[in-house]
Amino acid sequence: MKNHVGGLKGRLAQSDAGRFAASDALRQRAHAMIPGGAHTYAKGDDQYPALAPGFLRRGYGCRVWDVDGTEYIEYGMGNRAVGLGHCYPSVVEAARRALDFGCNFTRPTPFETDCAEMFLDSIPAAEMVKFCKDGSDATSAAVRLARAYTGRELIAICADHPFFSTDDWFIGTTPVNDGVPKSVRDLTVSFRYDDIADARALFARYSGRIAAVILEPARGEDPAPGYLAALRDLTHRDGALFILDEMITGFRWSRGGGQQVYGIEPDLATFGKAMGNGFSVSALCGKREFMRLGGLEHTDRKRVFLLSTTHGAETHALAATTETMRVYRDEPVIDHLHDIGAALRRGLDDAIAGHGLQSHVRLTGRDCCIAYQTLDTEGVASQPFRSLLLQETIRRGVLAPSLVVSYSHQTADIDATVAAFDGALKVYRDALEDGVERYLVGRPSQVVYRSYNTPPGPAAAVRAERA
Repeated sequence: MKNHVGGLKGRLAQSDAGRFAASDALRQRAHAMIPGGAHTYAKGDDQYPALAPGFLRRGYGCRVWDVDGTEYIEYGMGNRAVGLGHCYPSVVEAARRALDFGCNFTRPTPFETDCAEMFLDSIPAAEMVKFCKDGSDATSAAVRLARAYTGRELIAICADHPFFSTDDWFIGTTPVNDGVPKSVRDLTVSFRYDDIADARALFARYSGRIAAVILEPARGEDPAPGYLAALRDLTHRDGALFILDEMITGFRWSRGGGQQVYGIEPDLATFGKAMGNGFSVSALCGKREFMRLGGLEHTDRKRVFLLSTTHGAETHALAATTETMRVYRDEPVIDHLHDIGAALRRGLDDAIAGHGLQSHVRLTGRDCCIAYQTLDTEGVASQPFRSLLLQETIRRGVLAPSLVVSYSHQTADIDATVAAFDGALKVYRDALEDGVERYLVGRPSQVVYRSYNTPPGPAAAVRAERA
């Protein structure tokens, strides 16, 4: 054990005292009024170490500033919703111009058709699209449409993909299922990703009962060649619909999403996040045969109440989305995301290897959307070590709950990020030897899907200062 590990509480208090004072004051107010203190669980205090900015004031490009005035290079990018960069000038200007005409009306506006045309040009397999505000609305509408079209009730979800909707059909499958009737939970079944035998067994078990299969085209590694096509064919043979959730892969894997990269045409697909560069917009799209059931022209089948959102066609959000998609069409956004992400991966892999931590810190995912794993001395995924790495990169000016790059990240940002991780990894290496509790300040972060909150315990021993 390092002989200078103990007795550092005073030095830590001196170095960090008041650093998050404004955030701490806001936190007390927020938790008194807002369950969880935030409006997205992924942004909650339980997802970050104690020494983290609680509130961000502004952002520009790949930089953000917290309410205490500290600047960070950022890699969460609005939970992957910001692909071009914060306050991307032409997108902001498009939204501003639209607001000069008003933001919401009692009849449609031309912004809706303009955005739909640009979207359908971006996603060749889609024949119709309907906009809404968040991913949950889009995926739940896809599920409703599949049930209506097939007359079946069961939905098959990919068990390896962590989130599809806040609605009961999905949340009922997680440990946080209080309030979801068992009868609803029983209507969702699951299969493993990239395992066609498991999917075959599922369809054999529920033959003729599954309305739809829903999964992301990819999450971390690419699917095995032919897997998605085989899964779609299996789905169709049983009379079910094949749905791709492209919230993350859309406008990041390629302009046309994962379906374009992997050469697969779904019956229905959902998009959001990066397509609006942070503005609130999502989309359900698909083949006309299915989407038309939510329209006014068909008379051969019952109507489907597909999507009806008061704010789904706000002018500024659709104008921002149209401009975002134009930038993706006219500029090398996708190439840049992959190139700058590859540079980040190379730099971090070198830093990890330099500290001999290849068995404890691992990068996963596509270059345009990297995540990382933090493992303890036994090689087991560890929230305390994740919190420590976050804590130490934050102390060095990098906010990286993931390693999601944007069009605004440049080589200098990557170099600064690698240097910050290099310093943080020194602490990580020492924590493996001495015990993470000696370096992590306060409680570790927690997983979102847990049945109960963990009572706050005594603060962990403070970490050693490192040059």
